[in-house]
Amino acid sequence: MAKLQSLDPNTPMLAQFRKKTGPIVLANTFFVPKERNEAFLTLFRRQAEFMKAQPGFVSLQMHKGTADSQLLMNVAVWESTEALATAFGNPEFQRMAAEFPDDIVSYPHIFEQINV
Repeated sequence: MAKLQSLDPNTPMLAQFRKKTGPIVLANTFFVPKERNEAFLTLFRRQAEFMKAQPGFVSLQMHKGTADSQLLMNVAVWESTEALATAFGNPEFQRMAAEFPDDIVSYPHIFEQINV
């Protein structure tokens, strides 16, 4: 299973799920060793198809770091933290998440839009 790390050590993922808000953006940055890139994307696409069918899902896009980077970043929009938490907690999603190799590191964080 991929290692889950907090992008902000003061705000772990479970604390973010407890904040009832929406719409939200999940930005999940992954460190993926080069030799695992294609296998990772194959697994991620299966997860993405599952997530797209979940209540509250709005959209997602995957981005690849430039200049031979080993980073990939998923940006997903959800109607609420509750919808995202429910999808994450689904046993089918958890089964798929367990398929990722241990040398992949995931840095998920939930964001709200603000006016600037």
